[in-house]
Amino acid sequence: MASKAFFKSFLPFYCFLGRRIYSPLFLHRRSPHGSHLKLQKSLSMELSEQTVVFDVEGGLLRSSSTFPYFMLTALEAGSSLRGLTLLLLYPLLCCLSHEVGLRLMVMVCFFGIKKEGLRVGRAVLPKFFLEDVGLEGFEVLRRGRRRVCCTSMPRIMVEGFLKDYLGVEVVVGRELKDFGGYYTGLMEGGKVDLETKVLFGEEDTGGSAFGFGSCTSSSQHHLFSHCKEVHLVTEADKRTWHVLPREQYLKPLVFHDGRLAFRPTPMNTLFMFLWLPLGVPLSILRCLVFFFLPYRVSIPIEAFSGVQCRILTPPTSNTERQPGGRGHLYVCNHRTLLDPVYISAALNKIVTAVTYSVSPISEALSPIRTVRLTRKKEEDKRNMERLLNQGDLVVCPEGTTCREPYLLRFSPLFTELAEEIIPVALVTRVSMFYGTTAAGFKFLDTFYFLANPCPVYDIEFLKKIPTHSAGGKSCSSYEVANHVQRKLGSALGFECTNFTRKDKYLLLAGNDGIVNTKPKGQ
Repeated sequence: MASKAFFKSFLPFYCFLGRRIYSPLFLHRRSPHGSHLKLQKSLSMELSEQTVVFDVEGGLLRSSSTFPYFMLTALEAGSSLRGLTLLLLYPLLCCLSHEVGLRLMVMVCFFGIKKEGLRVGRAVLPKFFLEDVGLEGFEVLRRGRRRVCCTSMPRIMVEGFLKDYLGVEVVVGRELKDFGGYYTGLMEGGKVDLETKVLFGEEDTGGSAFGFGSCTSSSQHHLFSHCKEVHLVTEADKRTWHVLPREQYLKPLVFHDGRLAFRPTPMNTLFMFLWLPLGVPLSILRCLVFFFLPYRVSIPIEAFSGVQCRILTPPTSNTERQPGGRGHLYVCNHRTLLDPVYISAALNKIVTAVTYSVSPISEALSPIRTVRLTRKKEEDKRNMERLLNQGDLVVCPEGTTCREPYLLRFSPLFTELAEEIIPVALVTRVSMFYGTTAAGFKFLDTFYFLANPCPVYDIEFLKKIPTHSAGGKSCSSYEVANHVQRKLGSALGFECTNFTRKDKYLLLAGNDGIVNTKPKGQ
């Protein structure tokens, strides 16, 4: 009785915590106040032929706090223990000077981290940097003919974001010291390299560059001494800046890695660590319910625990297998490893899923049959035809998951398996953890997804599509695959791309996506 009363006393707190994390207010959206035109009018220089010098924290990002980016580095490149240590040190960081606090955060995040293969600056941080870029600062940056950015953060954290997504030519930041292939957690000052000197050389007419930064710190940076004019903004100005719209990204953000789905400010990170004592056992319970109970029982229990599965459009045709006939072929976009499970639950019958690589743990915990493909076309085709003769089959022709509103290129193999297919459009929403990874432990994907307070799956069954024609015209298997991709993209509101699984893994993990089947990471 005492333990029951103890649990009830904390239940309202956890309910509040779940609502707080899932609330849209958690994203800290700002409303526009018309500062964009004011800033443009206040700039007196013509920048189309000039070098612009930007302070990343002071003149480009809406928030001057670097704590969220160091927390991401601590959690994604290090461990939860590093992240918890950094969070516990936050009150001390508030009392220290900016320079001392920065060095302390670098020490916590990078000490003992292996230098080789560290990809957090290219795979994880760009998403969060882009979401914090101010439209006003970005408009000034892209007006310049040449762009130089300086930052107080280690260069390895920001260089990938600035060069790949904003077209910055030179990044001046702190360099991390290493010993024996591991970072020591110590920094040395940013150096103006030869390329920077060329930008400020004679061809720039003796110091006619334009500087843009913050009143609090930018004016102290040595690069601004090269500028003929410097525009400084206040923190009050930056609070009125607009969010940079996704359609104005110089390069679309299609791929990103990491487990955190929210911006880890100190308060948000505290909520996450307070949620974990409930989230971890809740995730395990949700997995066990899916594994051991039939759908008619497990679905209501999952809904009661906070998992939402919504069938936006049910199957429009008969999904029952004809006696002596083949099963139905369902083709869906790929969001998580649970895609076939939720399709099976929506149909209220067991289906078979095929995948290119899955860990033995995930395969053992799957409530439906999962068959691994070999990447040999003819062998895979024979196996999939055999599975179709045995029952319904779910195929994800993208070959890998994609978190953003994009569809990767569809492999055309599914068009050779059946006379018609049933496309299924899937949308997932999470508030705390992503249920996919490229460079982490893939066998934990399902647990991370179900550890969210209120994970959501939306399922929409589209009309059957014949595989021998597209739009009433006979065409090749590649054209049919592209036609199915466009149909799913139109239903989801996603953009179709030609990116492949290999493109994703080369960017995020530095390999071609062929992973070991043992439960090790990539």
